[in-house]
Amino acid sequence: MARFVSIGELALDGAVRAVAGVLPMALAAKRAGFARIIVPHANRDEAALVESVEVYAVETLTDAVAVVLGNGGKFRAGAATRAPNDEPDGDEDFADVRGQIAAKRALEVAAAGGHNLLMIGPPGCGKTMLARRMPSILPPLGPDESLDVTAIHSIAGLLGPVPRIVRKPPFRAPHATASAIALVGGGSHPRPGEVTLASNGVLYLDEIAEIPRATLEVLRGPLEDGAVTISRANGTCTFPARFALVASMNPCPCGERDERTSECRCDDAAVERYRAKLSGPLLDRIDLHVRVARVPFDELKAAAPGEPSQTIRARVVAARDRQRARGVANARLRGAALLRHAALDETSAALLEAATARGGISARAYDRIRRVARTIADLAGAERIAREHVAEALLYRRS
Repeated sequence: MARFVSIGELALDGAVRAVAGVLPMALAAKRAGFARIIVPHANRDEAALVESVEVYAVETLTDAVAVVLGNGGKFRAGAATRAPNDEPDGDEDFADVRGQIAAKRALEVAAAGGHNLLMIGPPGCGKTMLARRMPSILPPLGPDESLDVTAIHSIAGLLGPVPRIVRKPPFRAPHATASAIALVGGGSHPRPGEVTLASNGVLYLDEIAEIPRATLEVLRGPLEDGAVTISRANGTCTFPARFALVASMNPCPCGERDERTSECRCDDAAVERYRAKLSGPLLDRIDLHVRVARVPFDELKAAAPGEPSQTIRARVVAARDRQRARGVANARLRGAALLRHAALDETSAALLEAATARGGISARAYDRIRRVARTIADLAGAERIAREHVAEALLYRRS
């Protein structure tokens, strides 16, 4: 008798009901050596996304028995009903952004190396507009990454009525009122949170200083480890959380501090309390800090369209290809790999040591500056990190 894996929920009346997470279960069955799976009829398109597996879609237990007995030819599902790479292109492009040269450069560096980024600027300066265009410069997902992201979306029930393989890096933007469980996942039957749904993509936190500090602190583990482990009485689940964090905040509660054209209404104590919502350890895990100022109206009116996303993405893809040849993205360089690929020459090391001696740079930040410098060198097509690459990386720590 042929060997089958059966997936679904059996009702008391004999009906086979749809379940979430069919894609990762089908992939696991394939890896375990099973060539035939039985799924609920409502899950047939999702299961059919797995290649080299025979999928049988049934509506009742009687149908499933017929399949097992060899009489299930009519239940055999065909190929997926929708092409796997037909996601519509977005219309958000960096060409729409006037000015903001420094912020766009920081986003390019973050995209090229998978780094975390914090934008600090007053309301209305374009922080959200910039962040929402970051997916337009990210390279498409590779085959394994696509399956991983699609499997996560399957577990979360986000594939929609006509499932498809996800080819584009995800972009998640939870509201500032999101709870810690919403961010990292949880529940009596653990479900993935926003950090997992953003895996292989971008997690954008707008007005990050408005999120309760206790909620933000749960991000420290995923940012460092790239995974989330949720323990419950009935077991432990580990979800991937390999994402790039992009966050934005005002410089003070009223938003006008450091703006030459406006006056801040906040006293120093209020500003200190506001900025203290982001702990030092959390800020240390953010590689790039960049100031975003309002663009004067005259400049907005006179400025030519910005560089298109397609051009920026070409540089990002070239930098990612260099990192792929080394085996790991720059943001994840650790230990011997960091020493080997982010080695500094004498002048670069002297510059970084002088900055460290002035204070404000921890051991973790020291390594992160070297990773960012490696990414800047990759964008420039340089084999080795030079003094100018370290100098630019240091600029992203000044804020």
